[in-house]
Amino acid sequence: MSAKKINIITALYLITFAVILRLLPHPANFAPIAAVSIFGGAILPRYVGLWVPLAAMMASDMVLGFHKLIPVTWGCYLLIALASSTWLKKPRLAKGAFLTVSASVFFFVVTNFAVWVQGSLYAHNWAGLSQCYTMALPFFRNTLLSDMVYTAGLFTVYAFARQLSYKAFGISKRLQA
Repeated sequence: MSAKKINIITALYLITFAVILRLLPHPANFAPIAAVSIFGGAILPRYVGLWVPLAAMMASDMVLGFHKLIPVTWGCYLLIALASSTWLKKPRLAKGAFLTVSASVFFFVVTNFAVWVQGSLYAHNWAGLSQCYTMALPFFRNTLLSDMVYTAGLFTVYAFARQLSYKAFGISKRLQA
């Protein structure tokens, strides 16, 4: 089995595990999908990395329920995966940390703007938009924390699993790149 196949199989197993975590009970906005987008975009071939978070959202939303902001949330995850596939071609800790925090902020800004635009909870003026973002701050804390925890977890477990796979299949270190 080639190193590339091992990498993809390992990544898909880890992503599947992360998607299952979205279906288990968890604190509000403490979900692994942005991390899956970052991880999949960085590790998988681009066409797979872009579709994995969308497939994960589709499958889990079929269980959890659909909502009117699906195009916005799914679009955010697609753009996060695309950014990751470009920015993290060679994953590095500092770049990964920056992208993770940026993805959390991006998701917060875009999805809450969509809540304000499409919803009736807040007045459609500057004060209403400010109130929308203010009320969403507790959710942002969980989003940021979960994105950091799950992204770090996925890349760490992947690195260990990859090394174990290389040893098990006798792949030399020069083929690992």
